[in-house]
Amino acid sequence: MKIVVLTKHVPQAIGEVSFGQDLTVNRSAVRCRLQDADEYAVEQAARIACRRLDVQVTAVTMGPAGAGAALRAALARGADEGVHVLDDALHGSDAPATSLVLAAACRRLGFDLILCGTASTDSAMSVIPAMLAERLGVPALCCCDTLSTDEDMLFATRDDGTATEELAAAMPAVVSVTDRSGEPRYPRFEAVADARRKLVRTWSLADLGIGAAEVGLAAAATRVRQATRSEECTLHANEDPAEAATRIADFLSRRQFL
Repeated sequence: MKIVVLTKHVPQAIGEVSFGQDLTVNRSAVRCRLQDADEYAVEQAARIACRRLDVQVTAVTMGPAGAGAALRAALARGADEGVHVLDDALHGSDAPATSLVLAAACRRLGFDLILCGTASTDSAMSVIPAMLAERLGVPALCCCDTLSTDEDMLFATRDDGTATEELAAAMPAVVSVTDRSGEPRYPRFEAVADARRKLVRTWSLADLGIGAAEVGLAAAATRVRQATRSEECTLHANEDPAEAATRIADFLSRRQFL
């Protein structure tokens, strides 16, 4: 059984994000990490590998050189090998281009199951799993709270707050899992050390048969046209509670939260 886990290297939530001249995120100016949502996908892959003897888990990421750290984090959590899609032409790619590249990588690897988080923490679009499944012509089970396998079948549940749905699909398929699917285990020191010795292959767009004109900022259907610094609302320990409440209400009103 071949499992592909999609991973993404994203800016830390506590970091201050800056933008380049083309208004894309300057990832080299902020500390990045494997995003939390993908840790749940890696955890599910590791749990399946523990229950079945015939499982090969490959972590895949797309991004600049620093994104390789996301692969090493996934390898420390149980993935067997990694693939880094690295090409300067990918800079500024939007969701459709990202799904095109990831689909090509998964197709080249071969897969029975593709696992991913529900949404990236930097763009939070939640569209890649469905786009990927559409490009590959396989079922998509999105936002799953539980996941189990039986031979060549997948079984999952998801809860939207009003009802719990039971889902089933034959493999191959794409599955995105939520933070209710199972708490990721912290990797042992030995696993972190072993991750540095595991195979990580680097593929370019040419390796995947994709032209530079199909990806990147110039080909993007969406792009950032303006970026402004968020207004701050600071509270002081000795401030009158009534005045503080009024300032908070005014701040939220200006931010259109009320």
